[in-house]
Amino acid sequence: MTAIKTLTLHPRKLSFEMLRDIYNHPVHLTLPASAYEAIDASHNDVRTIIARDKSAYGINTGFGLLAKTRISDDQLELLQRNLIISHSVGTGEALPDNVVRLIMVMKVASLAQGVSGVRREVVDSLLGLINHQITPNIPAKGSVGASGDLAPLSHMTLAMMGEGDVYVDGKKVPAAEALAQHGLKPITLAAKEGLALINGTQVSTALALRGYFLARDLLETATIVGSMSIDAAKGSDAPFDARIHEVRGHHGQIEIAKAHRQLIKGSAIRASHNDEQDDRVQDPYCLRCQPQVMGACLDIINQAGKTLLIESNAVTDNPLIFNNDDGPVAISGGNFHAEPVAFAADMLALAIAEIGSMSERRVALLIDATLSGGLPPFLVENAGVNSGFMIAHVTAAALASENKSMAHPGSVDSIPTSANQEDHVSMATYSARRLYEMAQNTATIVGIELLAAGQGIDFHRNLATSEALQAAHQTLREQVTFYDKDRYLAPDIEAAKQLVLDGALTKHWQALRSDWYESK
Repeated sequence: MTAIKTLTLHPRKLSFEMLRDIYNHPVHLTLPASAYEAIDASHNDVRTIIARDKSAYGINTGFGLLAKTRISDDQLELLQRNLIISHSVGTGEALPDNVVRLIMVMKVASLAQGVSGVRREVVDSLLGLINHQITPNIPAKGSVGASGDLAPLSHMTLAMMGEGDVYVDGKKVPAAEALAQHGLKPITLAAKEGLALINGTQVSTALALRGYFLARDLLETATIVGSMSIDAAKGSDAPFDARIHEVRGHHGQIEIAKAHRQLIKGSAIRASHNDEQDDRVQDPYCLRCQPQVMGACLDIINQAGKTLLIESNAVTDNPLIFNNDDGPVAISGGNFHAEPVAFAADMLALAIAEIGSMSERRVALLIDATLSGGLPPFLVENAGVNSGFMIAHVTAAALASENKSMAHPGSVDSIPTSANQEDHVSMATYSARRLYEMAQNTATIVGIELLAAGQGIDFHRNLATSEALQAAHQTLREQVTFYDKDRYLAPDIEAAKQLVLDGALTKHWQALRSDWYESK
């Protein structure tokens, strides 16, 4: 059993390394004493505001269009409870453990900054769920990404209250039962606390972070597989000359070209290519424009990452508690509006779709004997009797086309809610959630290209590819054998897809991405 890593969460210090650790594995999370001091001070400020006997939104008033309704002090706990149970209206499949873990950690990181007014018991309740690996049952659908992710975060809060369901070791159990088994007590929410927990962009951000991690992994593997396709098709290495890319100047383009130069370096297949005996003047774009297209993908992945890292460390509930010279004040704003996350998710959708689109084009090239540099039709001997990769390419084409539709930006949509009080929303939650399915599609396409490129390299078996690509080819062949005649191909595609998702090829080439990412 892998040991649980202990992480100390310093407010505004979440890094991608920490977020990826939290996404990949359960963690044990602690807060420094300074965070508890800030939490306590903020809660005392809320108590001071209540004692003034004046209306303060979300503290002693209703919510949304009901903000003008004053709530008496003896009903403030009931107000918070009613808020949570009435807002727990999510639907659809439950979010997976790793996404929920990110949600809870980012909520802790937000509350620990001491401007949300909650008691330390609220933060400790979340830490109890995280550290005992209790995963609230959060339905995936039901948020429009403004006024925060209200419905999904309400389901998270239900678990803290000992209501609703949770998952423990993959099994769905009542929250009250799970808390009792781990010696945890349900929390009764005080003034402001329910609103602080459910206002926020943590669900949208966690889903977008999942998409960000997948986009990075896909781009890295697609760069290796794209180099395999260059070699399989006896493509030219001239388009990757550093001088071409330096005079344009884009960071991503320069880095992707550098990676292709390194990956192809030393290939005997490449060295055997005699331009004078080849009537192909230039390679198709899917080979020679990889730096320009995939480099642009890298640049927008970086831009999305910058946004998501800021948002991961942000405070996004409402109202926020600040202490002026005249004492504490609750200020209402709109940090819960997830437009930055929606834009980041839409950028990631474009990158994921384009990675798959270029990969599908390389599959099409490799099966086409008029373009593939001497490879047999459909990458199989005795074509005609054997169909080879003909329909595997059709699958890649279908998935690439599906991704085109899914890449339509969610952020340009809006629908008014709460009787037009919340009249413009981000749709960030959907924008981020759909990235996972898009990534699965692209992983399948790149997996099909991996099979096709590996097949092409095998047809040049009298010549060795580069050392780096030999390692990638060997990884493939440990899972999938050479396609010598027609066979049941779906299991091969699934195995190759899994290699893509696991990052199995990139483990042989750690230097590939050393300078790719601007946000660490």
